[in-house]
Amino acid sequence: MIPVRDVIPSRTTPWVTVTLIAINVLIFAYTLLLDSDARFEVLFTFGFAPAEGAWPAVLTSLFLHHGWLHLVANVIALWIFGENVEDRMGHARFLGFYLLCGTAGGFAGAWAAPGVVVPIVGPGAAIAGVIGAYFALFRRSRVLVLLPFVVFTDVIEVPALLLAAVWMVLPIAGNAGRIVASPGDTAFTLWTHAVGCLTGLAAVWIFRRPERLRVDWWSGERFRF
Repeated sequence: MIPVRDVIPSRTTPWVTVTLIAINVLIFAYTLLLDSDARFEVLFTFGFAPAEGAWPAVLTSLFLHHGWLHLVANVIALWIFGENVEDRMGHARFLGFYLLCGTAGGFAGAWAAPGVVVPIVGPGAAIAGVIGAYFALFRRSRVLVLLPFVVFTDVIEVPALLLAAVWMVLPIAGNAGRIVASPGDTAFTLWTHAVGCLTGLAAVWIFRRPERLRVDWWSGERFRF
């Protein structure tokens, strides 16, 4: 099952969403070129460990990933949900919104698990905020999903809420075997995603541009800023 796009048409080109995806992919590709020691150094320098109190890392950690599945899941979610949220907010507002949700989620995770010493990485809180904003604006939306088979392929529509739920559950399921050994990491993940999503649900009403919700905004030039 490969998500392709949602069914909500976008009026503008999602430059910020595409740029965020590109930055995340390029940074991950760069870390793959490093040896294991250098890779760990990058994660420990720019990842966020609440016990260390290196607060600028709350932002830098949003652009790091610890594996292919982590990266692919986040890139797909950001593409599916970020495009339309950026369309309704505008480029600059969307970037500020994304960083706000990521920061709020990171601080919430630090509050819930202040003793975590292993750097936490990933834009989970920021993307959770984007998902929260998406469902505040398009709660009945659907996503086109590609079903590859041996002989043929098919495309079906599924509720966007289902895709969001799968994305939310993935990091929690990934930590399932570590809950006893490392409960702090699990608490951090739960709180970052929950607070990121709640921040998105609330902040979307501040960051959205009301004129972009009206039908008459859809007439005129192809690209708007």
